Amino acid sequence: MNDPFLNFKKSMKKNVFKDLSFTEERKARVNEAIQSKRSSSTLHSFSEDTILAMLKSLQLEAKHGFEISTQLFQIEEHSFLHNEGQLYTLLHLLENKEVLVSMWRADKKYYALTTKGRKYLAATSRKGYAKQPFLLKDLLEEVSL
Repeated sequence: MNDPFLNFKKSMKKNVFKDLSFTEERKARVNEAIQSKRSSSTLHSFSEDTILAMLKSLQLEAKHGFEISTQLFQIEEHSFLHNEGQLYTLLHLLENKEVLVSMWRADKKYYALTTKGRKYLAATSRKGYAKQPFLLKDLLEEVSL
């Protein structure tokens, strides 16, 4: 497939960006700044209660995103009400950290807790959760890296 902007890109490189260059150090700092913004915005957009509610919704069976969203709405968790895409962002982040696993069934992607996810959920339901060494914030920081 041909890129319709190929000539435009070439022209921009020759004329506009010809004198522009970045050192490797500058490129690294720009990448760090981008990663920092991504992780901080991701980290602060999800509350512990929201994530716990989502994990609890998957405790008994695998569900697809719409089922998870509906169940969260039924328990008055409205974090994803006007931004459903954030639910899928969170599901993907937790999947990357092996808290969730996904599988396709009948053209729908289902999510289920992994052993790691079940252990985390069990730890949060025990007495003295606030004193647990593995807090949700630690998980979020790990997820957003």
